[in-house]
Amino acid sequence: MMTLLAAEAVQDAGVFESISQSFGLNLPFFIAQVINFFLVIWVLKKFAFGPIQQMLEQRRARIAEGEDKLKRIEQQLAESEQTTAAAIAKANEDAGRLIQEARDSAAALSEAKAQEAVSQAQAILTKAEAAAAAERAQIAAELRKEFGRLVTATTAQVTGKVLSDDDQRRINEEALTKVEA
Repeated sequence: MMTLLAAEAVQDAGVFESISQSFGLNLPFFIAQVINFFLVIWVLKKFAFGPIQQMLEQRRARIAEGEDKLKRIEQQLAESEQTTAAAIAKANEDAGRLIQEARDSAAALSEAKAQEAVSQAQAILTKAEAAAAAERAQIAAELRKEFGRLVTATTAQVTGKVLSDDDQRRINEEALTKVEA
């Protein structure tokens, strides 16, 4: 069995040599190339792919952050629109209330002015009635005086004598009591 393995190993070595000769494979150069390959991969990963991947990751993070900001801005905009709509509704309600208060105030003021005008008219009528009564009293007094003078003058002419002050007063009083009765 050992010989079989040895034979196979010799045969494998022969196959390896035949392949290496066919393809021009030189083992020390192949090992150096493999080391160079891994060295280039390490250098590229460290100095080229690493920074590029880091830059791409930062860009992804900024894009995600921008999308988050956009969502927050949209949410704030929606909240702002709701707040604005609520403020407009409140302002409309306040405006309606103020208009109603102004109407009520105008009606109350109009009513107060009407009452004031009525009271002023009543005051004017009262003053006019008082003035008319005073004027009537004055006219009545003048009329009595004139009537008394006429009665006295007529009595003096009818009797043909000059009447004294007492006679004039007594005749006037008698005539007035008869006229007023």
